[in-house]
Amino acid sequence: MNQDAYYSWWQRQDLCYREGRLFFAGRPVQELADQFGTPAFVYSAERVRQNLERLHAALSGAGLAGRFSLLYAMKANRFAPLLTFLRQSGLCGIDACSPAEVEHAVSCGFSPAQISFTATSLSTRDLTALARYPGLFMDCDSLHAIRCWGALKPGTQIGLRVNPAMGIGRAANDKLHYAGATTTKFGIYWEQFAEALETAKAYDLQVRKIHFHTGCGYLTPQLEQLERIIAHCFRFVEAAGEVERVNIGGGLGVPHLDSDRPLDLDRWAAILQGQFAGRGLHVEIEPGDYLLKDAGLLLVEKTFVERKKDRTFVGVDAGFNIAPEPAYYALPFQPLPLRYDPSPCTEMSVVGNINEALDVWYEQAWLPDLSSQSHLALINAGAYSSAMASHHCLRGQFKEFLLF
Repeated sequence: MNQDAYYSWWQRQDLCYREGRLFFAGRPVQELADQFGTPAFVYSAERVRQNLERLHAALSGAGLAGRFSLLYAMKANRFAPLLTFLRQSGLCGIDACSPAEVEHAVSCGFSPAQISFTATSLSTRDLTALARYPGLFMDCDSLHAIRCWGALKPGTQIGLRVNPAMGIGRAANDKLHYAGATTTKFGIYWEQFAEALETAKAYDLQVRKIHFHTGCGYLTPQLEQLERIIAHCFRFVEAAGEVERVNIGGGLGVPHLDSDRPLDLDRWAAILQGQFAGRGLHVEIEPGDYLLKDAGLLLVEKTFVERKKDRTFVGVDAGFNIAPEPAYYALPFQPLPLRYDPSPCTEMSVVGNINEALDVWYEQAWLPDLSSQSHLALINAGAYSSAMASHHCLRGQFKEFLLF
């Protein structure tokens, strides 16, 4: 990536340079760093709302109005003010994957009936806790889960999470596939599906939903594969009988590099309409990444700039442990200076403060002379960052703020 591309591909009205100063959500980012300190995650409520409304508009425009629901995958970001904002928007429900997530969502104003629950390897303690929430919809991902839920809640409606053995994810990144050639722990495979239906029947459980989630971070080039996966999964729907809903999981991605292009939402929505037209099914979608990722920045303080052999390193006061996705999934958070002019920049490696070799934020950042600058901002830090943080090296401290 050259310098011009580095500073152009991500800019938009609410995240851009104005007269050389970086602005986010209508605020100079330097003022945010000075006010809040670092490390700090800052989220734009308006960008989240725009992302939600963009999804609603695409789906309604494709002819799916009244036949879809958005379920925010709260494992992406569980910050309580953010969840409360989502509840007040009225634009989505919740996809939860642990009893504590259900409790947290309820504490932020969501009713159990607005929560769809899908998880794996559930303990007796987990299931007992979940059974206390009337109206919570359970998607069972294994024969074990069907039996255990049936023992606790016989006669209720459930969903079955299935595995179509077809994966989709960001190109050339197999860590973002939840299904495919390799057998995974996720969902019920076709070979077990008849037994799953018989098990549900034995406990008088009515299978009303089919759920599948096959990958993450996909963009427009992966839409043809998504279409094939949806078409393939209708055999589960037809075999189950009286299914009313199909949950296609999440997976919608956002650009991370200058070579990425935003997901073509109209084409995505047209695929859904084409697949579900005339079937009388309600479609559920679980966008976490798409809603939150580009609505957040991670603000960090510069600790040093130093040349070592043939590379220049910039150290910052935050490590991969508070936002692991770049290290775990090779999805970069591009670092930006808070002041920038078009003068020549230098390639630098931005690194964190954790004593691990994978603590590298960005290998080839085009940065100006930083001698008079104290902070950097890392973009795309709104999802799967703070929610995945650990206290490794006892450096897990960070702050979070929702901007209105």
